Amino acid sequence: MADESLPWTGDACSLVDAFRSGERSPLSELEATVSAINRSSLNAFCHLDIDAARQRAEQADISLPFGGVPTAIKELDPVAGWPHTEASLVFKGRLAARTSHHVERLVTRGGANPVGATTASEFGGLNVSVTRINGVTHNPWREGRTVGGSSSGSAAAVSGGLVSLATGGDGGGSIRIPAGYCGLLGMKGTFGRITRAPHAFMRPNTVVFGNLSRSVRDSARYFDVCAGIDSYDPSTLESAGDWERSLGTHPLAGLRVAVLPSIAGVKLDAGVTEHLEGQAQALIAATGMVRVPLRLELPNLSAQWMVGNMATLVADLGDRWPKCAGELTEEIEIGMRLSHALYNLDTAAVAEELRVAANETMAAAFDEVDLIICATNPGPAFAAEASVSSSEPSFIDWAKDSAAGRYGTRAALFGLRAASTVAPRLPSKLLGQMAERFPDLVTMGGLTMISNMYGNPAVSIPAGTVDGLPVGMQVLAPHHRDALLFDVALAFEREHPWPMVAPSVD
Repeated sequence: MADESLPWTGDACSLVDAFRSGERSPLSELEATVSAINRSSLNAFCHLDIDAARQRAEQADISLPFGGVPTAIKELDPVAGWPHTEASLVFKGRLAARTSHHVERLVTRGGANPVGATTASEFGGLNVSVTRINGVTHNPWREGRTVGGSSSGSAAAVSGGLVSLATGGDGGGSIRIPAGYCGLLGMKGTFGRITRAPHAFMRPNTVVFGNLSRSVRDSARYFDVCAGIDSYDPSTLESAGDWERSLGTHPLAGLRVAVLPSIAGVKLDAGVTEHLEGQAQALIAATGMVRVPLRLELPNLSAQWMVGNMATLVADLGDRWPKCAGELTEEIEIGMRLSHALYNLDTAAVAEELRVAANETMAAAFDEVDLIICATNPGPAFAAEASVSSSEPSFIDWAKDSAAGRYGTRAALFGLRAASTVAPRLPSKLLGQMAERFPDLVTMGGLTMISNMYGNPAVSIPAGTVDGLPVGMQVLAPHHRDALLFDVALAFEREHPWPMVAPSVD
Protein backbone atom coordinates (compact mmCIF):
# COMPACT_ATOMS: atom_id res chain seq x y z
CA MET A 1 0.00 0.00 0.00
CA ALA A 2 1.27 3.47 -0.86
CA ASP A 3 2.56 5.74 1.92
CA GLU A 4 -0.39 7.91 2.98
CA SER A 5 1.98 10.62 4.18
CA LEU A 6 2.92 11.29 0.56
CA PRO A 7 0.56 12.53 -2.18
CA TRP A 8 -0.93 10.06 -4.63
CA THR A 9 1.35 9.43 -7.62
CA GLY A 10 -1.24 7.73 -9.81
CA ASP A 11 -3.83 9.53 -11.89
CA ALA A 12 -6.82 11.36 -10.43
CA CYS A 13 -9.27 8.64 -11.46
CA SER A 14 -7.35 6.01 -9.50
CA LEU A 15 -7.24 8.34 -6.49
CA VAL A 16 -11.03 8.52 -6.55
CA ASP A 17 -11.08 4.71 -6.67
CA ALA A 18 -8.78 4.67 -3.62
CA PHE A 19 -11.19 6.98 -1.78
CA ARG A 20 -14.13 4.75 -2.60
CA SER A 21 -12.33 1.57 -1.52
CA GLY A 22 -11.16 3.13 1.74
CA GLU A 23 -7.48 2.90 0.83
CA ARG A 24 -7.24 6.69 1.13
CA SER A 25 -9.39 9.47 2.51
CA PRO A 26 -9.85 12.96 1.07
CA LEU A 27 -8.61 14.53 4.31
CA SER A 28 -5.45 12.41 4.60
CA GLU A 29 -4.70 13.06 0.94
CA LEU A 30 -5.10 16.78 1.44
CA GLU A 31 -2.73 16.76 4.41
CA ALA A 32 -0.15 14.83 2.37
CA THR A 33 -0.58 17.34 -0.45
CA VAL A 34 -0.11 20.37 1.80
CA SER A 35 2.98 18.85 3.38
CA ALA A 36 4.48 18.10 -0.04
CA ILE A 37 3.76 21.63 -1.30
CA ASN A 38 5.47 23.11 1.75
CA ARG A 39 8.54 20.94 1.16
CA SER A 40 8.69 21.55 -2.59
CA SER A 41 11.31 23.76 -4.25
CA LEU A 42 9.44 23.85 -7.57
CA ASN A 43 7.62 27.12 -6.81
CA ALA A 44 4.48 25.72 -8.41
CA PHE A 45 1.96 27.45 -6.13
CA CYS A 46 1.47 31.18 -5.56
CA HIS A 47 -1.50 30.93 -3.19
CA LEU A 48 -2.89 28.27 -0.83
CA ASP A 49 -6.39 28.11 0.71
CA ILE A 50 -5.89 25.27 3.16
CA ASP A 51 -8.64 25.97 5.71
CA ALA A 52 -11.36 25.97 3.06
CA ALA A 53 -9.80 22.89 1.45
CA ARG A 54 -9.91 21.04 4.79
CA GLN A 55 -13.60 21.85 5.18
CA ARG A 56 -14.30 20.52 1.70
CA ALA A 57 -12.23 17.40 2.36
CA GLU A 58 -14.21 16.62 5.52
CA GLN A 59 -17.46 16.83 3.55
CA ALA A 60 -16.25 15.39 0.23
CA ASP A 61 -18.75 13.46 -1.86
CA ILE A 62 -16.56 10.68 -3.25
CA SER A 63 -19.38 9.49 -5.51
CA LEU A 64 -18.65 12.47 -7.76
CA PRO A 65 -16.20 12.10 -10.68
CA PHE A 66 -13.33 13.88 -8.87
CA GLY A 67 -14.85 13.72 -5.40
CA GLY A 68 -12.29 14.86 -2.82
CA VAL A 69 -9.33 15.10 -5.21
CA PRO A 70 -6.94 17.93 -4.18
CA THR A 71 -6.81 20.16 -7.24
CA ALA A 72 -4.62 23.05 -8.35
CA ILE A 73 -6.17 26.05 -10.09
CA LYS A 74 -4.14 28.05 -12.61
CA GLU A 75 -3.82 31.59 -11.29
CA LEU A 76 -5.32 33.07 -14.45
CA ASP A 77 -8.59 31.29 -13.54
CA PRO A 78 -10.40 33.56 -11.05
CA VAL A 79 -11.67 32.02 -7.81
CA ALA A 80 -13.84 34.29 -5.65
CA GLY A 81 -11.86 35.57 -2.68
CA TRP A 82 -8.50 34.39 -3.98
CA PRO A 83 -5.80 36.72 -5.30
CA HIS A 84 -6.41 37.53 -8.96
CA THR A 85 -3.18 39.13 -10.09
CA GLU A 86 -3.05 37.53 -13.55
CA ALA A 87 0.59 36.86 -12.63
CA SER A 88 1.38 40.57 -12.83
CA LEU A 89 2.57 43.17 -10.34
CA VAL A 90 0.02 45.51 -11.91
CA PHE A 91 -2.79 43.68 -10.09
CA LYS A 92 -0.93 42.74 -6.91
CA GLY A 93 -3.37 42.72 -4.00
CA ARG A 94 -6.48 42.39 -6.15
CA LEU A 95 -8.98 39.69 -5.14
CA ALA A 96 -11.34 37.91 -7.51
CA ALA A 97 -15.01 38.84 -7.14
CA ARG A 98 -16.28 35.76 -8.94
CA THR A 99 -15.20 32.28 -9.96
CA SER A 100 -14.50 30.98 -13.43
CA HIS A 101 -17.49 28.94 -14.59
CA HIS A 102 -15.37 26.00 -15.60
CA VAL A 103 -13.81 25.94 -12.12
CA GLU A 104 -17.31 26.09 -10.63
CA ARG A 105 -18.27 23.06 -12.70
CA LEU A 106 -15.12 21.23 -11.63
CA VAL A 107 -16.04 21.78 -7.97
CA THR A 108 -19.84 21.43 -8.03
CA ARG A 109 -20.27 18.78 -10.72
CA GLY A 110 -16.92 17.11 -10.24
CA GLY A 111 -16.38 17.35 -6.50
CA ALA A 112 -12.76 18.49 -6.90
CA ASN A 113 -11.13 20.17 -3.89
CA PRO A 114 -9.15 23.32 -4.86
CA VAL A 115 -6.10 23.72 -2.63
CA GLY A 116 -4.55 26.80 -4.21
CA ALA A 117 -3.48 28.72 -7.27
CA THR A 118 -0.56 27.75 -9.47
CA THR A 119 1.90 30.10 -11.14
CA ALA A 120 1.46 31.22 -14.74
CA SER A 121 3.26 33.50 -17.15
CA GLU A 122 2.22 37.15 -16.97
CA PHE A 123 -1.26 37.50 -18.51
CA GLY A 124 -0.61 34.12 -20.17
CA GLY A 125 1.46 35.93 -22.78
CA LEU A 126 4.64 33.82 -22.95
CA ASN A 127 5.57 30.14 -22.95
CA VAL A 128 8.02 30.56 -20.07
CA SER A 129 7.80 29.90 -16.33
CA VAL A 130 9.21 33.10 -14.86
CA THR A 131 7.46 36.30 -13.75
CA ARG A 132 8.35 39.34 -11.69
CA ILE A 133 5.59 38.61 -9.17
CA ASN A 134 6.17 34.89 -8.64
CA GLY A 135 9.79 34.27 -9.62
CA VAL A 136 10.88 31.07 -11.38
CA THR A 137 8.90 27.83 -11.50
CA HIS A 138 11.08 24.76 -12.07
CA ASN A 139 10.63 21.57 -14.06
CA PRO A 140 10.26 18.48 -11.81
CA TRP A 141 12.30 16.44 -14.30
CA ARG A 142 15.29 18.74 -13.84
CA GLU A 143 15.38 21.83 -11.66
CA GLY A 144 16.85 24.77 -13.50
CA ARG A 145 14.83 23.94 -16.61
CA THR A 146 11.59 25.58 -17.68
CA VAL A 147 8.09 24.21 -17.32
CA GLY A 148 6.95 26.28 -20.27
CA GLY A 149 3.82 28.36 -20.09
CA SER A 150 1.48 29.72 -19.56
CA SER A 151 0.12 26.87 -17.39
CA SER A 152 3.49 26.67 -15.66
CA GLY A 153 2.71 25.85 -12.06
CA SER A 154 -0.12 23.50 -12.98
CA ALA A 155 2.25 21.34 -15.00
CA ALA A 156 4.92 21.45 -12.30
CA ALA A 157 2.41 20.52 -9.60
CA VAL A 158 1.00 17.51 -11.48
CA SER A 159 4.31 16.22 -12.84
CA GLY A 160 6.03 17.00 -9.54
CA GLY A 161 3.71 14.76 -7.52
CA LEU A 162 2.01 17.54 -5.56
CA VAL A 163 -1.53 17.09 -6.94
CA SER A 164 -2.99 14.69 -9.47
CA LEU A 165 -5.23 17.28 -11.16
CA ALA A 166 -4.76 20.91 -12.23
CA THR A 167 -6.57 23.35 -14.48
CA GLY A 168 -5.00 24.95 -17.53
CA GLY A 169 -5.82 27.21 -20.43
CA ASP A 170 -4.54 27.19 -24.01
CA GLY A 171 -4.60 30.29 -26.20
CA GLY A 172 -1.48 29.53 -28.22
CA GLY A 173 -0.22 26.29 -26.71
CA SER A 174 -0.43 27.03 -22.99
CA ILE A 175 -1.65 23.55 -22.05
CA ARG A 176 0.27 21.56 -24.65
CA ILE A 177 3.61 23.35 -24.26
CA PRO A 178 4.03 22.71 -20.50
CA ALA A 179 2.56 19.23 -20.91
CA GLY A 180 5.24 18.48 -23.49
CA TYR A 181 8.04 19.79 -21.29
CA CYS A 182 6.81 17.88 -18.21
CA GLY A 183 5.78 14.50 -19.63
CA LEU A 184 2.03 15.04 -19.20
CA LEU A 185 -1.06 14.62 -21.35
CA GLY A 186 -2.20 18.02 -22.63
CA MET A 187 -5.48 18.20 -24.52
CA LYS A 188 -6.69 21.35 -26.27
CA GLY A 189 -10.23 20.71 -27.36
CA THR A 190 -12.12 22.23 -30.26
CA PHE A 191 -12.66 25.94 -29.65
CA GLY A 192 -15.75 26.35 -27.47
CA ARG A 193 -15.47 22.94 -25.85
CA ILE A 194 -15.21 24.33 -22.29
CA THR A 195 -16.68 27.63 -21.16
CA ARG A 196 -14.48 30.72 -20.84
CA ALA A 197 -17.08 32.63 -18.82
CA PRO A 198 -17.47 34.89 -17.02
CA HIS A 199 -16.12 37.85 -18.96
CA ALA A 200 -15.31 35.84 -22.09
CA PHE A 201 -13.66 38.13 -24.63
CA MET A 202 -15.05 37.77 -28.15
CA ARG A 203 -11.63 38.10 -29.77
CA PRO A 204 -9.28 36.61 -30.77
CA ASN A 205 -11.40 33.43 -30.24
CA THR A 206 -8.47 31.16 -29.56
CA VAL A 207 -8.53 30.28 -25.85
CA VAL A 208 -9.66 26.82 -24.74
CA PHE A 209 -9.72 25.69 -21.11
CA GLY A 210 -8.80 22.23 -19.90
CA ASN A 211 -6.35 20.53 -17.60
CA LEU A 212 -2.88 19.09 -17.17
CA SER A 213 -3.23 15.37 -16.55
CA ARG A 214 -1.31 12.18 -15.93
CA SER A 215 -3.58 10.00 -18.03
CA VAL A 216 -5.99 10.04 -20.95
CA ARG A 217 -8.93 9.02 -18.79
CA ASP A 218 -8.31 11.97 -16.45
CA SER A 219 -8.63 14.38 -19.38
CA ALA A 220 -11.71 12.60 -20.72
CA ARG A 221 -13.38 12.67 -17.31
CA TYR A 222 -12.49 16.37 -17.05
CA PHE A 223 -14.40 16.97 -20.30
CA ASP A 224 -17.37 15.05 -18.87
CA VAL A 225 -17.43 17.43 -15.92
CA CYS A 226 -16.57 20.78 -17.52
CA ALA A 227 -17.60 20.72 -21.20
CA GLY A 228 -20.96 21.94 -22.45
CA ILE A 229 -23.14 24.94 -23.19
CA ASP A 230 -22.86 28.07 -21.05
CA SER A 231 -25.14 31.00 -21.92
CA TYR A 232 -22.47 33.40 -20.63
CA ASP A 233 -20.09 32.20 -23.34
CA PRO A 234 -21.90 32.06 -26.71
CA SER A 235 -18.99 30.18 -28.28
CA THR A 236 -19.58 27.04 -26.18
CA LEU A 237 -20.50 23.72 -27.79
CA GLU A 238 -22.87 21.00 -26.71
CA SER A 239 -21.32 18.00 -25.01
CA ALA A 240 -22.60 14.42 -25.17
CA GLY A 241 -21.14 13.89 -21.70
CA ASP A 242 -19.72 10.45 -22.45
CA TRP A 243 -16.07 11.29 -23.04
CA GLU A 244 -14.67 8.77 -20.57
CA ARG A 245 -17.24 6.07 -21.33
CA SER A 246 -16.51 6.24 -25.06
CA LEU A 247 -12.74 5.82 -24.68
CA GLY A 248 -11.43 3.07 -26.94
CA THR A 249 -14.50 2.92 -29.17
CA HIS A 250 -13.13 4.66 -32.27
CA PRO A 251 -11.52 2.44 -34.93
CA LEU A 252 -8.04 3.73 -35.74
CA ALA A 253 -6.96 1.24 -38.38
CA GLY A 254 -6.86 2.77 -41.83
CA LEU A 255 -6.82 6.39 -40.66
CA ARG A 256 -4.62 8.54 -42.89
CA VAL A 257 -1.86 10.22 -40.89
CA ALA A 258 0.83 12.68 -41.95
CA VAL A 259 4.03 12.90 -39.91
CA LEU A 260 5.56 16.37 -40.11
CA PRO A 261 7.96 16.76 -37.17
CA SER A 262 8.12 20.53 -37.71
CA ILE A 263 5.42 22.83 -39.01
CA ALA A 264 5.27 26.61 -39.57
CA GLY A 265 9.00 26.86 -40.17
CA VAL A 266 10.05 26.06 -36.59
CA LYS A 267 13.61 24.74 -36.26
CA LEU A 268 13.78 21.65 -34.01
CA ASP A 269 16.62 20.89 -31.62
CA ALA A 270 19.12 18.18 -32.45
CA GLY A 271 17.70 14.69 -32.10
CA VAL A 272 14.06 15.71 -31.86
CA THR A 273 13.13 14.97 -35.49
CA GLU A 274 14.56 11.45 -35.36
CA HIS A 275 13.00 10.74 -31.97
CA LEU A 276 9.58 11.97 -33.04
CA GLU A 277 9.72 9.97 -36.27
CA GLY A 278 10.35 6.82 -34.24
CA GLN A 279 7.53 7.51 -31.78
CA ALA A 280 5.08 8.34 -34.56
CA GLN A 281 5.98 5.19 -36.44
CA ALA A 282 5.42 3.14 -33.29
CA LEU A 283 1.93 4.65 -32.94
CA ILE A 284 1.13 3.99 -36.60
CA ALA A 285 2.32 0.38 -36.35
CA ALA A 286 0.35 -0.28 -33.17
CA THR A 287 -2.92 1.10 -34.52
CA GLY A 288 -2.86 0.13 -38.18
CA MET A 289 -3.05 3.72 -39.32
CA VAL A 290 -1.66 4.53 -42.75
CA ARG A 291 1.09 7.09 -43.20
CA VAL A 292 0.55 9.38 -46.18
CA PRO A 293 2.55 12.32 -47.55
CA LEU A 294 1.31 15.86 -46.95
CA ARG A 295 2.62 19.23 -48.03
CA LEU A 296 1.62 21.79 -45.41
CA GLU A 297 2.73 25.36 -46.05
CA LEU A 298 1.38 27.64 -43.35
CA PRO A 299 1.66 31.42 -43.49
CA ASN A 300 3.82 32.98 -40.80
CA LEU A 301 1.34 34.66 -38.48
CA SER A 302 3.54 35.03 -35.42
CA ALA A 303 4.30 38.76 -35.56
CA GLN A 304 0.75 39.78 -36.50
CA TRP A 305 -0.54 37.37 -33.88
CA MET A 306 1.60 39.01 -31.22
CA VAL A 307 0.33 42.53 -31.84
CA GLY A 308 -3.27 41.49 -32.53
CA ASN A 309 -3.59 39.63 -29.24
CA MET A 310 -2.67 42.71 -27.26
CA ALA A 311 -6.18 44.11 -27.70
CA THR A 312 -7.59 42.09 -24.81
CA LEU A 313 -4.66 43.13 -22.62
CA VAL A 314 -5.33 46.78 -23.41
CA ALA A 315 -8.93 46.21 -22.31
CA ASP A 316 -7.72 44.43 -19.18
CA LEU A 317 -5.29 47.15 -18.14
CA GLY A 318 -7.69 49.99 -18.94
CA ASP A 319 -6.48 53.41 -17.81
CA ARG A 320 -3.57 51.83 -15.91
CA TRP A 321 -1.59 51.78 -19.17
CA PRO A 322 0.94 53.25 -19.80
CA LYS A 323 1.48 54.37 -16.18
CA CYS A 324 1.88 50.69 -15.19
CA ALA A 325 4.59 49.98 -17.77
CA GLY A 326 7.32 49.82 -15.13
CA GLU A 327 5.48 47.01 -13.32
CA LEU A 328 5.29 44.77 -16.39
CA THR A 329 7.96 42.35 -17.48
CA GLU A 330 10.05 43.90 -20.23
CA GLU A 331 8.75 41.34 -22.73
CA ILE A 332 5.12 42.31 -22.12
CA GLU A 333 5.91 46.02 -22.00
CA ILE A 334 7.79 45.91 -25.31
CA GLY A 335 4.97 43.87 -26.83
CA MET A 336 2.44 46.48 -25.72
CA ARG A 337 4.47 49.39 -27.08
CA LEU A 338 5.17 47.56 -30.33
CA SER A 339 1.50 46.76 -30.76
CA HIS A 340 0.45 50.35 -30.18
CA ALA A 341 3.02 51.45 -32.74
CA LEU A 342 2.29 48.89 -35.42
CA TYR A 343 -1.35 47.89 -35.12
CA ASN A 344 -3.78 49.70 -37.39
CA LEU A 345 -6.59 48.80 -39.77
CA ASP A 346 -4.12 47.81 -42.47
CA THR A 347 -2.29 45.51 -40.07
CA ALA A 348 -5.60 44.05 -38.93
CA ALA A 349 -6.67 43.47 -42.53
CA VAL A 350 -3.43 41.66 -43.36
CA ALA A 351 -3.69 39.56 -40.21
CA GLU A 352 -7.26 38.62 -41.10
CA GLU A 353 -6.25 37.65 -44.63
CA LEU A 354 -3.43 35.50 -43.26
CA ARG A 355 -5.75 33.84 -40.79
CA VAL A 356 -8.25 33.00 -43.52
CA ALA A 357 -5.37 31.61 -45.60
CA ALA A 358 -4.27 29.51 -42.64
CA ASN A 359 -7.81 28.22 -42.12
CA GLU A 360 -8.09 27.21 -45.77
CA THR A 361 -4.67 25.57 -45.69
CA MET A 362 -5.65 23.49 -42.66
CA ALA A 363 -9.03 22.60 -44.16
CA ALA A 364 -7.35 21.43 -47.36
CA ALA A 365 -4.87 19.38 -45.31
CA PHE A 366 -7.68 17.62 -43.44
CA ASP A 367 -9.32 16.83 -46.78
CA GLU A 368 -6.24 14.70 -47.45
CA VAL A 369 -5.50 13.27 -43.99
CA ASP A 370 -7.34 12.40 -40.80
CA LEU A 371 -4.50 13.27 -38.43
CA ILE A 372 -1.29 15.29 -38.42
CA ILE A 373 1.58 14.38 -36.09
CA CYS A 374 4.25 16.94 -35.21
CA ALA A 375 6.39 18.02 -32.27
CA THR A 376 4.83 19.93 -29.38
CA ASN A 377 7.96 21.96 -28.63
CA PRO A 378 11.17 22.65 -30.57
CA GLY A 379 13.14 20.58 -28.07
CA PRO A 380 13.39 19.56 -24.43
CA ALA A 381 12.97 22.14 -21.69
CA PHE A 382 15.32 25.12 -21.95
CA ALA A 383 16.70 27.20 -19.05
CA ALA A 384 14.07 28.14 -16.48
CA GLU A 385 15.13 31.79 -16.33
CA ALA A 386 15.02 32.29 -20.12
CA SER A 387 12.48 34.76 -21.49
CA VAL A 388 12.14 33.02 -24.88
CA SER A 389 12.38 29.43 -26.06
CA SER A 390 14.81 30.05 -28.92
CA SER A 391 18.59 30.09 -28.70
CA GLU A 392 18.64 32.20 -31.87
CA PRO A 393 18.86 36.03 -31.79
CA SER A 394 15.81 37.34 -29.96
CA PHE A 395 13.69 40.33 -30.88
CA ILE A 396 13.17 41.02 -27.18
CA ASP A 397 16.93 41.01 -26.59
CA TRP A 398 17.37 43.38 -29.52
CA ALA A 399 14.73 45.75 -28.18
CA LYS A 400 16.22 45.70 -24.68
CA ASP A 401 19.87 45.90 -25.71
CA SER A 402 19.66 48.19 -28.73
CA ALA A 403 22.14 51.06 -28.87
CA ALA A 404 19.31 53.48 -28.31
CA GLY A 405 18.51 51.78 -25.04
CA ARG A 406 15.12 51.21 -23.51
CA TYR A 407 13.98 54.83 -23.76
CA GLY A 408 15.38 55.15 -27.25
CA THR A 409 13.36 52.11 -28.26
CA ARG A 410 10.23 53.77 -26.89
CA ALA A 411 10.96 56.92 -28.85
CA ALA A 412 11.60 54.92 -32.02
CA LEU A 413 8.29 53.08 -31.63
CA PHE A 414 6.47 56.36 -31.01
CA GLY A 415 7.99 57.75 -34.20
CA LEU A 416 6.97 54.62 -36.06
CA ARG A 417 3.41 55.04 -34.85
CA ALA A 418 3.37 58.57 -36.21
CA ALA A 419 4.87 57.40 -39.50
CA SER A 420 2.21 54.72 -39.88
CA THR A 421 -0.47 57.38 -40.07
CA VAL A 422 1.19 58.64 -43.26
CA ALA A 423 2.15 55.19 -44.61
CA PRO A 424 -0.45 52.77 -43.17
CA ARG A 425 1.04 49.72 -44.92
CA LEU A 426 4.42 50.23 -43.28
CA PRO A 427 3.63 48.30 -40.06
CA SER A 428 2.59 45.12 -41.87
CA LYS A 429 5.78 45.17 -43.94
CA LEU A 430 7.88 45.67 -40.83
CA LEU A 431 6.12 42.85 -39.00
CA GLY A 432 6.91 40.47 -41.83
CA GLN A 433 10.55 41.53 -41.80
CA MET A 434 10.71 41.10 -38.02
CA ALA A 435 9.39 37.56 -38.23
CA GLU A 436 12.12 36.70 -40.73
CA ARG A 437 14.91 38.35 -38.75
CA PHE A 438 13.97 37.11 -35.27
CA PRO A 439 13.19 33.37 -35.14
CA ASP A 440 11.88 33.63 -31.56
CA LEU A 441 8.71 35.17 -32.97
CA VAL A 442 8.15 31.88 -34.79
CA THR A 443 9.52 29.48 -32.19
CA MET A 444 7.43 30.90 -29.35
CA GLY A 445 4.41 28.65 -29.79
CA GLY A 446 4.98 28.19 -33.51
CA LEU A 447 4.17 24.47 -33.38
CA THR A 448 1.01 24.86 -31.33
CA MET A 449 -0.45 28.22 -32.36
CA ILE A 450 -2.09 27.06 -35.60
CA SER A 451 -4.62 24.88 -33.76
CA ASN A 452 -5.70 27.87 -31.69
CA MET A 453 -6.18 30.01 -34.79
CA TYR A 454 -7.95 27.30 -36.76
CA GLY A 455 -9.80 26.10 -33.66
CA ASN A 456 -9.21 22.38 -34.19
CA PRO A 457 -8.44 19.95 -31.35
CA ALA A 458 -4.83 18.97 -30.67
CA VAL A 459 -3.24 16.82 -27.98
CA SER A 460 0.31 16.58 -26.67
CA ILE A 461 1.17 13.00 -25.77
CA PRO A 462 4.20 12.10 -23.62
CA ALA A 463 6.57 10.42 -26.08
CA GLY A 464 9.76 9.53 -24.28
CA THR A 465 12.78 11.70 -23.63
CA VAL A 466 15.65 13.45 -25.38
CA ASP A 467 18.68 14.20 -23.20
CA GLY A 468 16.75 12.81 -20.25
CA LEU A 469 13.92 15.33 -20.59
CA PRO A 470 10.37 14.76 -21.86
CA VAL A 471 9.34 15.29 -25.46
CA GLY A 472 5.74 15.77 -26.51
CA MET A 473 4.24 14.24 -29.64
CA GLN A 474 1.43 16.51 -30.83
CA VAL A 475 -1.49 15.07 -32.80
CA LEU A 476 -3.90 17.37 -34.64
CA ALA A 477 -7.38 16.43 -35.84
CA PRO A 478 -10.25 18.22 -37.63
CA HIS A 479 -12.85 20.19 -35.71
CA HIS A 480 -15.05 18.22 -33.29
CA ARG A 481 -12.89 15.08 -33.46
CA ASP A 482 -11.79 15.49 -29.85
CA ALA A 483 -12.97 11.99 -28.91
CA LEU A 484 -10.88 10.53 -31.73
CA LEU A 485 -7.79 12.28 -30.35
CA PHE A 486 -8.47 10.82 -26.92
CA ASP A 487 -8.45 7.35 -28.49
CA VAL A 488 -5.23 8.03 -30.39
CA ALA A 489 -3.62 9.11 -27.12
CA LEU A 490 -5.10 6.08 -25.37
CA ALA A 491 -3.63 3.73 -27.96
CA PHE A 492 -0.17 5.20 -27.40
CA GLU A 493 -0.63 5.16 -23.62
CA ARG A 494 -1.46 1.44 -23.70
CA GLU A 495 1.48 0.53 -25.93
CA HIS A 496 4.00 2.93 -24.38
CA PRO A 497 2.94 3.82 -20.81
CA TRP A 498 4.59 7.00 -19.60
CA PRO A 499 5.68 7.91 -16.06
CA MET A 500 2.79 9.61 -14.30
CA VAL A 501 5.19 11.75 -12.27
CA ALA A 502 8.76 12.90 -12.83
CA PRO A 503 11.48 10.43 -11.78
CA SER A 504 12.55 12.86 -9.04
CA VAL A 505 9.27 12.14 -7.23
CA ASP A 506 9.90 8.41 -6.89
